[in-house]
Amino acid sequence: DSIVKNAIYKELSQGGQVYYIYNKVKGIELKAQALQTLIPDAKIAYAHGQMAETKLEKLMADFIERKYDVFLSTTIVENGLDIPTANTMIIEDAHKMGLSQLYQLKGRVGRSDKQAYAYITYPQNKILPQDAEKRLKAIKDFTSFGSGHKIALRDLQIRGAGNILGMDQSGHFGDVGYEMYSRILKEVILQAKGIKAEEDKYTEIDLLVSAYVPEHYIASSSQRMELYKDIASIESKQQMEELKLSLADRYGKIPIATDNLLLIGYLKNLAQRLDIEKIKQDKNVIKIIPYNTFDASVLTKLYKNFTFKVITTKKQSNEIHFNNTTLLSMPEYVKKVLESIYALKNIN
Repeated sequence: DSIVKNAIYKELSQGGQVYYIYNKVKGIELKAQALQTLIPDAKIAYAHGQMAETKLEKLMADFIERKYDVFLSTTIVENGLDIPTANTMIIEDAHKMGLSQLYQLKGRVGRSDKQAYAYITYPQNKILPQDAEKRLKAIKDFTSFGSGHKIALRDLQIRGAGNILGMDQSGHFGDVGYEMYSRILKEVILQAKGIKAEEDKYTEIDLLVSAYVPEHYIASSSQRMELYKDIASIESKQQMEELKLSLADRYGKIPIATDNLLLIGYLKNLAQRLDIEKIKQDKNVIKIIPYNTFDASVLTKLYKNFTFKVITTKKQSNEIHFNNTTLLSMPEYVKKVLESIYALKNIN
């Protein structure tokens, strides 16, 4: 209680507001009373999904207008509005929630330039099931912006894939990440045909950009999943452009986040062909880590158009750090770098 009390008072003293997640409709009113006793001078509202829609909307509008300091609710807020003044979230009994759900909830705070805090709580001295412990560790480990894809992959590792060709799916399969979904689907199909799947070299791309398909763009979850699979199958720039044209024709102007996702889909394929293990952004620097060191002749020619340095590592390959001093976005800059490397490797 002291941690919760201090966390709430700290946020209120900075002029902010607090989300408190209590995912039980039964007992939420008693929880509101307990919180009011703990923080007597705070204005507390509580809400849950069984309330009338008009009442919910009114409560949320009042919270936005700062008529309340603390918004106590079930997980109904996970897809709510962005409220820049709400920069602290406390999640009670987090061990009972899924990893993707925790990540989604955590995303409700930190929507401004102010430091945000998410307190993930569970009963003291309780021995947690192994899966619950892994979920809480993962949400603690992946706190940086752009870690949603890592969360999706970790969620799959924890839950298991389930029967992805039938109805017996484990958890919300749409949350596992389009690339992992496609890789597993490919393996299952080959296995069904009695063919042993080759071990693909996996390329990880970690750029500090939003890359997803918003619900407001494609409302149907099955259609969004279909698009994720199409993006995972991109094998050329032409294929990416054709998919863009098809999307614009069917759904209208493509959101920036979806445009980023399309480009990253193309970049993953290109990076795999270049035998690249990882591409990671660190501020204005793009770190490219190949499985095997690039030829010296390729790097020499790259110097003509790019600013970079080669970092010697203990692995069998060296890291290449490119400094983006252009006006290009990071995905576009990575595209320019990879296409240049691809052209040079094909010339040699």
